[in-house]
Amino acid sequence: MTGGAPTQGRSLFGQPVGLTVLFLTEMWEKFSFYGMRALLVYYMTKQLLIAQEEASLIYGFYAAFVYFTPIVGGYVSDRWLGRRKSVIIGGSVMALGHFMMAFEPAFYGALALIAVGNGLFLPSLPSQIGALYGPADPRRHRAYNVYYVGVNLGGLLAPLVCGTLGETLGWHYGFGAAGVGMLAGLVIYVLGRKHLPADPPRGRLVQSGPMTRAGGQKFLLVLLGVGLCVIVFRGAYEQVGNTVALWSDKDVNRIAGGFTIPATWFQALNPLLVFVLTPLFLAHWSHQAAKGHEPSPLAKMSLGAFTVASAFLLLAVVATMSGRAPASWIWLAAFFALLTAGELYILPVGLGLFARLAPGGMVATTIAAWFLAAFAGNLLAGVLGAQWTRMGPTAFFAMMASVAGLSGLLLAVMAAFTRQAEPADDSPVKPAILREG
Repeated sequence: MTGGAPTQGRSLFGQPVGLTVLFLTEMWEKFSFYGMRALLVYYMTKQLLIAQEEASLIYGFYAAFVYFTPIVGGYVSDRWLGRRKSVIIGGSVMALGHFMMAFEPAFYGALALIAVGNGLFLPSLPSQIGALYGPADPRRHRAYNVYYVGVNLGGLLAPLVCGTLGETLGWHYGFGAAGVGMLAGLVIYVLGRKHLPADPPRGRLVQSGPMTRAGGQKFLLVLLGVGLCVIVFRGAYEQVGNTVALWSDKDVNRIAGGFTIPATWFQALNPLLVFVLTPLFLAHWSHQAAKGHEPSPLAKMSLGAFTVASAFLLLAVVATMSGRAPASWIWLAAFFALLTAGELYILPVGLGLFARLAPGGMVATTIAAWFLAAFAGNLLAGVLGAQWTRMGPTAFFAMMASVAGLSGLLLAVMAAFTRQAEPADDSPVKPAILREG
């Protein structure tokens, strides 16, 4: 399947039409992914009667495998299938896996299919963003933040729809709705393919991009260091769908005005806040850039990790003050506000950094390397989450604050180190790690 050049018109947030196609495709894919994830721990512990420790490990290993398969899928996309075919094949396999979740005997097979399909889909969709823009197009600098809104809009709708169906009508209705969402994303992608860039030549490395400039090995070392920091960060961050979900179900007073808020709804707060805060943050960064004060990507990521650490520290304090009494749901909402603010400073910024430093012809593979950090981070999160019952909320959340804080400290050290190596202002090779864009 081939396509013409992308149209140059503007659509969402003043970006090319093709970005809206990718935005909506990703929105529905994440609707399916997060819709299933919102139910997964509850389904295992309440329906399949799996012990909490084992359920947390299964959750962690599944989430990790979801981010491991893209390193293989990205290579297959770059070398053989191409990005378009990879998105369509991967999305179809994922939809099948979601529908299989409606049948208890197919539980583990369904998880495997979703992870395998995701391997082709996940790196191949965002790797099409860069080709929507010319080299000097200033809109490219923040396109990944706009794209990240699509990720989280789907994440917002997922707990409200799939979570509600799963908790009220039955788990299988929620899983079925997730499968329908994946099909909707595929339809949008196929119908909007004329607005997307054609696949680049496959089977060979194109010698272009930052990696071919002076100091290319330093770029690779920085990306490796960033990946290791993100692994540590995700060990804490990925508790949102794991131990934080368990805490919100059993240890939080979810009554508001006589209505008991479903536990899965709180997982919609994070993507809702991403949707609300992203335009504000983009405007703030643009204002900083206009004055020449915008932080470097590594400095932003460090600040984000420290902010997430403060969110978990808040939960540790709340758990201590509440004792055995349920904590107010207001504190849980405050946690998600802090968590989301920190997330916006680290995850979309890191994704954009990996994409901009990718060598020509290997963009999907390089982006897959970003998700490989998520793989290891989810493994770490599963291992840490298995300590939840033994440690209790206060000690566990304090440990998560320390984990996220360690990541922030490491990123701050990297930011300071790269700043010292910054070339003169008129140097043509000033690294992207030292500036925005």
